[in-house]
Amino acid sequence: MVARIYRPAKTAMQSGKAKTERWVLEFEPEVARSVEPLMGYTSSSDMKQQIRLYFDSAEEAVAYATREGIPHRVEQPKERVIRGASYSDNFRFDRSAPWTH
Repeated sequence: MVARIYRPAKTAMQSGKAKTERWVLEFEPEVARSVEPLMGYTSSSDMKQQIRLYFDSAEEAVAYATREGIPHRVEQPKERVIRGASYSDNFRFDRSAPWTH
């Protein structure tokens, strides 16, 4: 029952940084998922996969896991790399590489 503490990445469907500032504590699966043979539904008997706790900081999540005796692993977030180019730079006349179709 190892818990994973991480900060979720920005989804591709949003332009802002909503829901990326909070830290999440999730339990890793203990039992593999199984496929129901008749209908093909995927299910699991592990109910801890449904638990997701949100915290304002990583320290709060680690303190909670330590206080409750939950073994945990903290994953540091990868920072975004923002290039200094804009869309209009694709059509500049003084480009270093020629623009072709």
